[in-house]
Amino acid sequence: VQLQASGGGLVQTGGSLRLSCAASGRTFNRYTVGWFRQAPGKEREFVAGIRMSGESTYYADSVKGRFTVSRDNAKRTVYLQMNSLKPEDTAIYHCAAGANLIITAVTTSQFYQYWGQGTLVTVSS
Repeated sequence: VQLQASGGGLVQTGGSLRLSCAASGRTFNRYTVGWFRQAPGKEREFVAGIRMSGESTYYADSVKGRFTVSRDNAKRTVYLQMNSLKPEDTAIYHCAAGANLIITAVTTSQFYQYWGQGTLVTVSS
């Protein structure tokens, strides 16, 4: 599976962006997809994840109620809708795909097998 993240940019506080993660590979719908971010000088952190069926989603506490993850398996694309953005959301956002992840692994980057290049999100104050 190859992943390509896009949609980042510069936005003011309170604004919105939608990130996309486009995948190649016929087995894409078998993978859990996660979004992770890394800010300058900080460790990579989990943002959101979605199961292969799309029925189960997971969010970091810091983005609950503001971000929404969704997927369209027919288009092999996962989306991250980000609303009410804050300066602390500034980071490089990566999408990743992992197979057979138990629930406790969804939020852990080491369990994801495939990673896309990041897309930069900058939120100005």
